[in-house]
Amino acid sequence: MRVEDSTAAWDEQAGLHPTQSLDDTVHQRVRLGILTIAREADRVEFSFLKKQLAVTDGNLSQHLKVLEDSDLITMEKGYAGRRPRTWIALTREGAQALDRELRALRALVLRLETPRPAPGPSEA
Repeated sequence: MRVEDSTAAWDEQAGLHPTQSLDDTVHQRVRLGILTIAREADRVEFSFLKKQLAVTDGNLSQHLKVLEDSDLITMEKGYAGRRPRTWIALTREGAQALDRELRALRALVLRLETPRPAPGPSEA
């Protein structure tokens, strides 16, 4: 058995590759940032997200729309004094999606940190 074959056998024992569990909607850098920041607070203001994630208004708005359309966040518009504000909050589905994403990332890290079995003498 070649090294590639032993690697494939190890992969089969471990199940699907952890990247198969990553959610494209959640995993995108800005959207993952939005979800994690929203997880840290009950709700977060648009301009705070914009500054923390170093994105433009338009870029942030597009990512928020994707997350809102996926029911991962809610957006509430209102005023702080005379200034219009938009607040973002994580939904229960958003929290669950973030938890799944974090589990997949942990599995990926564990996979990389776990030594693979060395090929036996007849496998080299």
